Amino acid sequence: MEGERVVVTMARPVWSGALSFGLVSLPVQLYSATESHTVHFHQLQRGTSDRVRNRRVNERTGEEVPLDDIVKGVDAGDEYVLVEPRELDDIAPGRSKSLEISGFVDLDDVDPIFFDKTYYLGPRGKEYEKVYALLHRAMAQSNKAGIATFVMRNRQYLVAVKAEGDILALHTLHWADEVRDPRREVADLPGKAEVSDREMKTAVQLVEAMSIEWDPEEYHDTYQEQTRKLIEAKLSGETVEKAEAPPESTNVIDLMSALRASVDSAGGGSGKQSGKQSGSRSGARGGGKSHKRGRAASDRRSTAEDLGKLTKAELYERATAAEIHGRSSMTREELVKALSGATARAG
Repeated sequence: MEGERVVVTMARPVWSGALSFGLVSLPVQLYSATESHTVHFHQLQRGTSDRVRNRRVNERTGEEVPLDDIVKGVDAGDEYVLVEPRELDDIAPGRSKSLEISGFVDLDDVDPIFFDKTYYLGPRGKEYEKVYALLHRAMAQSNKAGIATFVMRNRQYLVAVKAEGDILALHTLHWADEVRDPRREVADLPGKAEVSDREMKTAVQLVEAMSIEWDPEEYHDTYQEQTRKLIEAKLSGETVEKAEAPPESTNVIDLMSALRASVDSAGGGSGKQSGKQSGSRSGARGGGKSHKRGRAASDRRSTAEDLGKLTKAELYERATAAEIHGRSSMTREELVKALSGATARAG
């Protein structure tokens, strides 16, 4: 409202310390770069409004234990090795206040699997703005990332510091021994599977046809939106429709047809049709009918029995031409039913 002063609440830093490179030291503060919009639920006992809470309980006596009386312990077999929180602070490298860049690397050389969480780095005071700006511009111009380690909340992190926009960002990285070997973890890796030139060409064509500009604003968490709608519906006594079932896996036999139908659906077809498709189109060429109308005319001549002989990929291709809504999540039987209904209505 006019005349009112808007008060902006600044985020609190999650860590403060010194970022150093060479003999230059820059006092900085670390801020979370992301936030979660996940709906958080309380635990209740079914049939009641009674909260169910987690308690710190002595498993021998069953009595609750105050937080100050809890220490950390490592099972050493016959006994526990007890460690006090302050002892962990005492052994933390640099007393948890040092973020020392050990070297600069090309960010492209760091595999994306190593990236974990992102933070913003800001100077701790206006008197350090020049040093901050100098490091930011040098890293932006060289397109390098500074690799460092530091300790926060009793845990040591490997990080990459880089220039992003007009700020320095810090990305926590996984340690090398934390990254699993896919050959040991994933069964049935494709290995040297046989792929024909035709399949490869069509698959690449599909990727090209579906290529878009990256715009994160175009994407949003629909599951959380549906969760909130569910909560609102329950408050008002309404019901919410269930989500569509996931699409069926593509049969290897139908792979080429599925690829071709996908390319056509994405608008990336080359215009070349198979003999069967060309025959259908030539019969509908008179009067300048489009390919879509020619396909629709072919569908109108199809009976439910004829449709039942087609593969799911062929059915999907016809459903795309007929602009049947929700086709991507339909089963084969649902595609047959939908196409039969469309043919009946057209007739």
